[in-house]
Amino acid sequence: MAKYVINTENKKSKINKEIYGHFSEHLGRCIYEGLYVGENSDIPNTNGMRNDVVEALKEMKIPVLRWPGGCFADEYHWRDGVGPKETRKKMINTHWGGVVEDNSFGTHEFFELCRQLGCKAYINGNVGSGTVQEMSEWVEYMTFEGVSPMADMRKENGHEDAWTVDYFGVGNENWGCGGNMTPEYYGNLYRRYQTYVREYNHDKKIFKVACGPNVDDYEWTEGVMKTCFRHCPPQAHGFMDGLSLHYYTYPEGWEIKGSATDFDEKAWYKTLAKTLYMETLINRHGAIMDQYDPEKQVGLIVDEWGTWFTVEPGTNPGFLYQQNTMRDALVAGINLNIFNKHSDRVKMANIAQLVNVLQSVILTDGPQMIKTPTYHVFKMFKDHQEATLVDSHIETEQIGLEDEYQVPNLSESASIDADGRLQITIANLSATDSYPVETRIVGFAGEKVSAEILTEEMHAMNTFENPNAVTVKAFDGVERVHGGLKFTIPACSVLHITVE
Repeated sequence: MAKYVINTENKKSKINKEIYGHFSEHLGRCIYEGLYVGENSDIPNTNGMRNDVVEALKEMKIPVLRWPGGCFADEYHWRDGVGPKETRKKMINTHWGGVVEDNSFGTHEFFELCRQLGCKAYINGNVGSGTVQEMSEWVEYMTFEGVSPMADMRKENGHEDAWTVDYFGVGNENWGCGGNMTPEYYGNLYRRYQTYVREYNHDKKIFKVACGPNVDDYEWTEGVMKTCFRHCPPQAHGFMDGLSLHYYTYPEGWEIKGSATDFDEKAWYKTLAKTLYMETLINRHGAIMDQYDPEKQVGLIVDEWGTWFTVEPGTNPGFLYQQNTMRDALVAGINLNIFNKHSDRVKMANIAQLVNVLQSVILTDGPQMIKTPTYHVFKMFKDHQEATLVDSHIETEQIGLEDEYQVPNLSESASIDADGRLQITIANLSATDSYPVETRIVGFAGEKVSAEILTEEMHAMNTFENPNAVTVKAFDGVERVHGGLKFTIPACSVLHITVE
């Protein structure tokens, strides 16, 4: 019997809703076909955006969307994507498949998508191949209300009112595809570029995100933080609100990666073990950030995470299209629990990517759409958004097939939401075994219990032929007992419990 203690009297950090954020890049069929089909498409749409996808994302309560990249961001020139579509410049998407990008989805279309979704906008600017002036003028184009050259251009292009840019990334992966820079060089560029990301409306602050490390590049974190804090501490001037972190889970290594659907138990545990490395990265990068920012005013922004497998057979290798199984669902549940637990430092996270690319929540094929197991996990966890993390601890045992890839059998987090309800999410990492759990709840008197679960065998997935093979079901196995709860969590499952 696993002992699980939740102390609701020990309230911790707020779980920002942006931890449940998403990422959309001009990559494969994410934007085109996935989100945007154009106004003249036979697929039902509103101003070019797929109605079915928009409705599904609203049901999932998507809080924020990052765009236009990714590596694409540092070769994207925003002027190419505004104005009449027939005159927009075509370009080669050199990073992703070498296909022609016609720029029919640009700034206006992105903000229209955010409007329909009711989510915040996270814009990624071009440092790698762009200029300070270009970035500055884009911010003016998007956010300036008055009379100015860029505001006038926006109005001429059909949008009278300024938009709200909630988050702005100053470059992307500048240690790699964004310019192959050193941390000190990028740190100085960040200081310069962010200066011209003007806040024209002081009531609408732009949260500025600096390019942070790739995986365990602690030298990058140290170099950027040291350079940016030298002579000009961000807490005094508000010029750095976040530092990004990118970490993908690929069980067989960068070159091989492995199949998304054809795997054995060894690959299952290896994948989950590598996913759990996220907590180590947050702790270690966070410790470096603490040296310069002990009050945690600069958020760690995990704006690219998720599984990365070999593309599905017969698809364009540059499109990064992969299927999504219960293994992906467990990866999502583990990461979201980790982010919740570290919400004092992690202020936003964006899984890669939204539709048809990597660990997607939605897959499309022409007019068809399916919700992946990962989608269902995000929807199950949505009640944590804007809730208050509470202290919790569960007894675990190490499981797995090899010493190198042992994992704890259970992952959890708990919070109190705005309505005073206790929200619990717990994942069973075992592919084969269920576990009885005895929960003691301190300081909470609620008696009404409801629960839902996502559980199938580890290879289970939704397909266009069988779109509901993996769905959330009501779970009646939670018993309210004196002082807590009792339940048995099935193998290979993600469980959400509400007590009120």
